Amino acid sequence: MRQLILENGTVFTGEGFGSNQTITGELVFNTGMTGYQEVITNPSNCGKIVMMTYPLIGNYGINRDDFETVTPSIHGFIVKETAEYPSNFRNEESLDSYLKANNIPGISGIDTRKLTKIIRSYGSMNAMIADEGEPLEEIAKILRNLPVKTDLVKQVSAVKPYVVPGRGKRIVLVDFGMKHGILRELTKRNCHVTVVPYNYSAESILRLKPDGIMLTNGPGDPKDVPEAIEMIRTVLGKVPVFGVCLGHQLLALACGADTEKMKFGQSGGNYPVKDIRTDKSYLTSQNHSYTVIKDSLINTDLELIQQSLNDGSVQGINHKKFAAFSVQYHPESSPGPEDTNYLFDDFLHMIKQTQKEKEVQVNA
Repeated sequence: MRQLILENGTVFTGEGFGSNQTITGELVFNTGMTGYQEVITNPSNCGKIVMMTYPLIGNYGINRDDFETVTPSIHGFIVKETAEYPSNFRNEESLDSYLKANNIPGISGIDTRKLTKIIRSYGSMNAMIADEGEPLEEIAKILRNLPVKTDLVKQVSAVKPYVVPGRGKRIVLVDFGMKHGILRELTKRNCHVTVVPYNYSAESILRLKPDGIMLTNGPGDPKDVPEAIEMIRTVLGKVPVFGVCLGHQLLALACGADTEKMKFGQSGGNYPVKDIRTDKSYLTSQNHSYTVIKDSLINTDLELIQQSLNDGSVQGINHKKFAAFSVQYHPESSPGPEDTNYLFDDFLHMIKQTQKEKEVQVNA
């Protein structure tokens, strides 16, 4: 038996699976009914202990085609019940064996509904997965004083540039913890993609002569990546920019807006978002702990274009002067829903329009 110990002193006891190591991390929950493979391999979850609110996890096993990165970086995984015998023609191994192979501990058999209610009342908190018999008061004190990690993007970003060749538009993908789904959507549209590390300079990016720059998702506080904020300020107006998730927050900061940590974040595949320009709503896939402060958009060159129907939070922004826009959610939608895949087409259309405008200016 193993224990999940929260920083407020609450303890849950259940059965261990996966690795048997003792770990700490920020405890978050994900509301997706499917997609546990994508959740585990999502670099945005780096350093987190993730709890799935859906009661049965692991029923279709593990398939590498569904991974969002090669090496998972979550610290722990919590479920109500694991499927002992996965049943799917694509299954390659069980959830238990996959977590063991990647040294990730898990706990099953705990009351995940009660745990979700605690998080929703208390907010995001640190937790530890450990064996029974550990000194609980001492552990709770350690958890309350855990330092906030500021190097999460560095842990999951590409180490050096690499190219995924194509015959279409030349896109520089700035990797802050990229989900493979973003790369799939761009290559599906025949883009020639150059993936660069999070700290690649504006000068180095512009030297690649990109048609467009995409800012990816990633973990942690966007203010921990000041070099990226400075890079974005430099390229704005020179090359069209599209940001998602952390990239959305970085674009906002680069334009003078502000961000803050949410009480318990948004994570799952069922968040409704409304486009205030068209009055149309979409279901979106989300995974973030920080948000752009709506009032901070005032007196900037950014305009609010989309917002959450749950809490009114900022979900999309557009630059009033330059070809640049971003969204808080994941339009690559792995595992789904796929309502907002069209944004990749909008990005390519924005690039074409910008190129036409430049041609007109040159020929004028």
